[in-house]
Amino acid sequence: MSDAGGRDEVDLARPIPILSRRSVLLGAVALGACSPRGAAEAPAKKAAASGGPDTIEGAVAGDWRLPADRARDAWRHPVESLKFWGLKPGQTVVEFWPGAGWYTDIVAPFLAATGGKLYAANLQADPADPVAAQAVDAYRRKLAANPRLYGQVEITAFGPTSGPVAPAGTADLVLFLRNLHNWMAAGIAEKAFRDAFAALKPGGVLGVEEHRANVGAVQDVLAADGYVQQAYVVKLAQEAGFQLAAASEINANPKDTKDHPFGVWTLPPVRRSSPRGQPDDPNFDHARFDAIGESDRMTLRFVKPSTTQP
Repeated sequence: MSDAGGRDEVDLARPIPILSRRSVLLGAVALGACSPRGAAEAPAKKAAASGGPDTIEGAVAGDWRLPADRARDAWRHPVESLKFWGLKPGQTVVEFWPGAGWYTDIVAPFLAATGGKLYAANLQADPADPVAAQAVDAYRRKLAANPRLYGQVEITAFGPTSGPVAPAGTADLVLFLRNLHNWMAAGIAEKAFRDAFAALKPGGVLGVEEHRANVGAVQDVLAADGYVQQAYVVKLAQEAGFQLAAASEINANPKDTKDHPFGVWTLPPVRRSSPRGQPDDPNFDHARFDAIGESDRMTLRFVKPSTTQP
């Protein structure tokens, strides 16, 4: 099973035009739980002697992060992205669908060391879907194995019928990290924005990183190729009550032509060579797609308006 795009995103390209919402979420669980060399289960190393990283740079440089994850910093720019979104010491943060924890391995230690709080709004488990429960349990065990490093991360849920992802009006920052296309496929994108809005304080920030479709294309509401129009994301956010504060080109990649045979998952790190659910094609030529690198991504900062005018 392929790595699902860096341990915080799941791979939901569909082999047929329409998939049931339940099937989409099941696919998310199965692929989100798969990380190279058992990454989700890898024990974290000790943090710095001070008890943890008190800067974003220190958290990104942490030796508890897997080498494969650190190698992708050149594409994901975590220091620049987190500073753009306004992560600060002592904040309350909500990370939606953290997967196996690519960003959790940065944000949780930083918040633990600075007196902050992380809510992980994980996959909404269904008793009839044991794979979902296993994925959430693996993430939970990873955090519990080193509470000094990660702190007391509170695991909540996000899904079709989930409740609040955090107590209403308590979060300083909510993060949507390359999962919006999955929620579009599952029919829960609007709910994601509503739930984020409810969790945030007035003046709180929603940070979005998402594969970016070419301007002017017709938006597929199911985002079958994994790409989403930036204008469409802004529209969804504004409909939920957010205001667009800023857009950044931190995670842009002008080499990405966005016309790949297996959608965004043709590119690294997934490097798909056949339709989802089929065996890898040993004759597939990855060279052209590897030369592109990882996808072109929008990086957006939205704000929940303050209740009082300045």
